[in-house]
Amino acid sequence: MSHSWMPAALMLPLAGLVLADETPTQLESVVVTATRTAEPESTTLASVTVIDRPEIERRQARSVPDLLRGLPGVSLTRTGGPGHQSSLFLRGTNSDHVLVLVDGVKIGSATSGTASLEDLPIEQIERIEVVRGPRSSLYGSEAIGGVIQIFTRRGGGDWSPRLTLGAGTLHTARVAAGLSGGGERGWIDLGASFDRTDGIDACSGRSKPFAGCGVEQDDRDPYRNPGLSLRAGYSFSEQAELEFNALRTEGRLDFDGSAFAGNVSRSEQQVLGAKAILKPLAPWTLTLAAGQSWDSYRSFFDDPDTDAGERFVDRFETTRDSLSLQNDWRLTKSQLATLGLDYREERVASTIDYSRDTRDNLGVFGEYQAGLGAADLKLSLRQDEDGDLGGHGTGNAALGYLFDTGLRVSLAYGTAFKAPSFNDLYYPDYGNPDLDPERSRSWELGIAGELPVGPGIDGRWDLSLYETDIDDLIAYDAASSSAVNVRRARIRGLEATTRADYQDWSLKTSLTLLDPENRSPGANQGNLLPRRPEQSLEIDLERRFDRWSLGGTVFVAGRRYDDLANKNRLDGYALLDLRAEYRINPALRLQASLENALDEEYETAYLYNQLGRSVYLTLRYQP
Repeated sequence: MSHSWMPAALMLPLAGLVLADETPTQLESVVVTATRTAEPESTTLASVTVIDRPEIERRQARSVPDLLRGLPGVSLTRTGGPGHQSSLFLRGTNSDHVLVLVDGVKIGSATSGTASLEDLPIEQIERIEVVRGPRSSLYGSEAIGGVIQIFTRRGGGDWSPRLTLGAGTLHTARVAAGLSGGGERGWIDLGASFDRTDGIDACSGRSKPFAGCGVEQDDRDPYRNPGLSLRAGYSFSEQAELEFNALRTEGRLDFDGSAFAGNVSRSEQQVLGAKAILKPLAPWTLTLAAGQSWDSYRSFFDDPDTDAGERFVDRFETTRDSLSLQNDWRLTKSQLATLGLDYREERVASTIDYSRDTRDNLGVFGEYQAGLGAADLKLSLRQDEDGDLGGHGTGNAALGYLFDTGLRVSLAYGTAFKAPSFNDLYYPDYGNPDLDPERSRSWELGIAGELPVGPGIDGRWDLSLYETDIDDLIAYDAASSSAVNVRRARIRGLEATTRADYQDWSLKTSLTLLDPENRSPGANQGNLLPRRPEQSLEIDLERRFDRWSLGGTVFVAGRRYDDLANKNRLDGYALLDLRAEYRINPALRLQASLENALDEEYETAYLYNQLGRSVYLTLRYQP
């Protein structure tokens, strides 16, 4: 990799921090996804990014993929405008190598193996935790690149309503409302939202030779997205609490398609969960959780040349039931042992005749965390037993040391796996029931500390170097006319982030350098894995005034390729987003954003169009 501009990028947080008046106070973030137990973000040995509700509103993000873009280690592709499929590559791994949870419940399609992040209603989200690196030793399949956990709004305290109204380019509109409260011991939040846009022409495809979406349909592709959420709980005492959560979201999207694949889709996601936390003894915490996720996708064809209306094409549904039991035992003040089990059953229903439509998995895991003076140690092991695939063991080990200077150094090693999807195993004329899981091994070196700058500046930096080797990647083999374990990959990367606050100024940067090498035997060996840029950089600067705040984000992505042969090159691009907020009174705020201010034309997937310059206004009310 040639990255001569890295030192300059890392120094950007130090530029411009010479104007302002007082350093804002920030509360310590607590993360739970990295270890399945609560720990301060500043002391975790995992590479974690936390996005809370104030940050979501400050950035004025319009969707979950928009919010995740620019995070260290994250690469995104989108096949069109709002609502179109967004694929997330975490640390260069495949888009189905990331586990996505909503309030602890796994979501996504068991047939495709991915989750539809684009449909999740951002107004119902309280916080997002992004854990980078292998976590199969705690969660099982899919957590090769990492885990993304989304928490819905929790509520609590006095009753408080909220209302959000928004409008913008392409007849975009948003309405969201909610009510939260619950008093001292209880918490409840009920929210609803609706988003719509006329969209853009998603694809500039061609049928001969086939490329992109394979069709030419010069029309806008509108999108509709309603969502509902409920989260409620009650703490009966210090020894017992109970919580329930529900989320439902739908998406109706027009896209450029054909009579075979359809050109109208209706997707639905539903998540239900219940959790009981008991403390039978002072050092013992018992957590029992149950959940169900439902993912439905239906496609229709609306012939633009006739008035025949929509014709049904395909249906894919996944129902996933899960049960988890976790025991946390506080051995000493600085030592914690965890033992638990996860059970999951998946069922699919489709117009496609799968030879099998159910499977289950039982996982048993254990974890040990210890603080040994200035050193921290985390060890975890897990054994998964699948009715069809057999057993698979994974493990993680991490050791960190905090020097007197405030510098923290950590070293971690982990293994992970990805079970084949129903499409990989059982799809007619493609599936292979003899497939093995995809397997990975990862090393990571992390260094973090305070920014070495002058008094009055609150800032931190962290740096991660990692390497991941993946074997038995699944691909189609023409010789056998089926899916086989034939591909390999080696991914090396560097992630660097900095944060600096000085008086009323705030500056954040995120840099990712990636070398995602295809190591599969054959003509493509040594090529870059498709759709992953080798470099990406985000710089976010904000200035706060009495009632005003002004901010901007620059996002730069290097070149990437759309195919394994590295023939279809997608050029690098730079995006500038500007935003402003005016606090009319303590309960009412007016926000404005100008996205892609320079009207950059770019592609993240070959022949798929992206939004140009866009303007949005948002009014938020919350007393």
